[in-house]
Amino acid sequence: MSRLSDPAILEPHKNGEAAVTTKADSPWLFNTGEVRILILDDDPAIGRLIQAALANHDFTIDAISDPTTMEQQLRSHTYHVVILDYVIPGHEPQKMLETVKETQADASIIVVTAFPSMDSAVQCLRSHTYDYITKPFQIEQLKRTVMRCLESRGLLRLSEEALREQLGAAIRERRKALSLTLAEMAKRTNVSLGYLSQIELGKNSASIETLYRIALGLRLRVADLFQSVQTPL
Repeated sequence: MSRLSDPAILEPHKNGEAAVTTKADSPWLFNTGEVRILILDDDPAIGRLIQAALANHDFTIDAISDPTTMEQQLRSHTYHVVILDYVIPGHEPQKMLETVKETQADASIIVVTAFPSMDSAVQCLRSHTYDYITKPFQIEQLKRTVMRCLESRGLLRLSEEALREQLGAAIRERRKALSLTLAEMAKRTNVSLGYLSQIELGKNSASIETLYRIALGLRLRVADLFQSVQTPL
């Protein structure tokens, strides 16, 4: 069975290449709107690999490997993220990067390259690309980069359930690191033991006031609690 046969749905593409709409099967993440991703790489296997890695999320992903149709694709569609191979036959790298920025002004650009150099890294830095990844890369590394990028743009968020569970886990780990029992924590924060237990288990949402009391009891800022929250893959 093809890696893209399920849950990815292959749709016809006018350039004869695969446009994939992936379907989310994770309760932890949700999109705040449509997410469109474009992969420009002359190696079609790279496009398929990235599509498969992101197949558990509700993204529309176009993978273009024909260098002669890449600019047309850029000018005829709008994307939130463009994953760009820095060296593509028939295209001068810096000019191609400028074309992506010109045609996809609102997109975040993630550059991947099998030919890393100080010059190309500096060019990408000056062009304000989101990240610069060398080949061969770990697919999980690229996946994390894409997820962080979408989250930073407000296009991907944790579900309420995931947020409750991760905050609860962070509170529990910090409490144990301070060698505090639940009873001691309840006394320190003036929050009932039962309520604290439910919060740590991710079964109950804490109000801002309660989180403030908990953070003080843990000798943290409220912001520190939220910084411990990680976007699952």
